[in-house]
Order: sequence, then C-alpha cells, then structure tokens
Amino acid sequence: MNDQKGEIIDVGTLNAQLPRGARILGLDLGTKTIGLAVSDARLTLASPRKVIKRTKFMADLAIIKTLIEAENIGAVVLGLPLNMDGSEGPRAQATRAFARNMMQHVPLPVVLWDERLSTVAAERSLLEQDVSRAKRAERIDSAAASFILQGVLDRLYSAATTDDS
Repeated sequence: MNDQKGEIIDVGTLNAQLPRGARILGLDLGTKTIGLAVSDARLTLASPRKVIKRTKFMADLAIIKTLIEAENIGAVVLGLPLNMDGSEGPRAQATRAFARNMMQHVPLPVVLWDERLSTVAAERSLLEQDVSRAKRAERIDSAAASFILQGVLDRLYSAATTDDS
C-alpha cells in the first residue's frame, strides 16, 4: 500500500471513485468481532466472509488488508450504528474512530452506511434458513455485514438504472 490515505465519501460518489472491476468490502464492527462481506466484481451481490475475532487494532487491520489485496477491493463500506431516532451514540462514535484509524493505513474510499436493523434482518434470514442457534452466533456478524453491503449495492444499482432512463 502507498502513503495515500483513504477518505470518507458519500455513496453517491462511490461509482465514480471505484476502479473498474474492483469489489467492495463491507464491515460490521462489533465489540468482540468484525463481520466481513465482499461484493462480486459486477457489484450486484454481497457474500459473507469469515468473522474476525477482535484483538488489537493493528492485528485486525492486518487481516482486513490481506482480504483487500486478495479480493481486489476498491472501497470499504462500514456499518454506522445509528440510534433508532437517527442520532449518533457511543457505538457510532467508535465506528467513526475506527474508520479514521483505518484510513491512515488503507488508501481506499470509505462509505459509512446506516446499519439500523441490519442485525435483525440477518438474524431473520438465518432463522428462515433454519440455521441452528450455535451456527447463527458464528454467522450473524458476517450476515449483518452482507446486509449492510447489499444495501449499498442496491443503492448503486438503483442510481445506475435511474441515470440510464
């Protein structure tokens, strides 16, 4: 990676800043784990990846950077845990701090995406798939990251189809 720094951008400018063929990485930050999801190269489908068990920031970042390089990632979507009234509490502030720290080491654009109810939707989806309670606990964070990333992908698709008409 070079000495460039990442920046927080609006989802509306993501397509313009994303290199052709690059994928998007979705992150769902928890206090103990980080859920991961990666888009396909066509930016239509989010797929969950293994969960990172959080340790120290630089160790967690090393795993994320390895995934960025292996999966040709061109941007990162980070779930922003807003309160139900839209205000930001301590978890949202911690997510913004994580983003600022990550951008010092990862020269990619970062989109902060409202993640309200993503864990609820992920849990519902896993229940519908009849995933056992133990397996749901293992998969919930990456499933939530997939829901967060899929929301961005759906927005990008919607904007592209609106622009084409």
